[in-house]
Amino acid sequence: MARILVVEDNEMNLDVLKRRLERIGHVVLHAEDGLRGIEMATAEGPDLVLMDISLPGIDGWEATRRLLADPRTTDLPIIALTAHAMAEDRAKSLAAGCIDYDTKPVDFARLVAKINRVLAVEIRA
Repeated sequence: MARILVVEDNEMNLDVLKRRLERIGHVVLHAEDGLRGIEMATAEGPDLVLMDISLPGIDGWEATRRLLADPRTTDLPIIALTAHAMAEDRAKSLAAGCIDYDTKPVDFARLVAKINRVLAVEIRA
């Protein structure tokens, strides 16, 4: 399946996502903050990033902007995954360049549907 980079600073959220994504066949990479997320995305070349927004150091919006500004990662699909659930948070995530947005607590079936939709588009491209 896909290599998914989860940029998440909360151990419990990471553990749940990692186990569930691996159970359905994905390889999960992890970064605990925005700067490390940028480094890992550049070095590891994941198929998709699940980007938390509230991160130590630079936030997920800034990390997304930096990734998409880099020619090595400009086409990397990023889904914002955040507890920020207001309409303006969704709009800000999409404006930063995220291809989609989902909220915490995670509805795993909904998230997997979004992941599958994004990966299907990437595979066809």
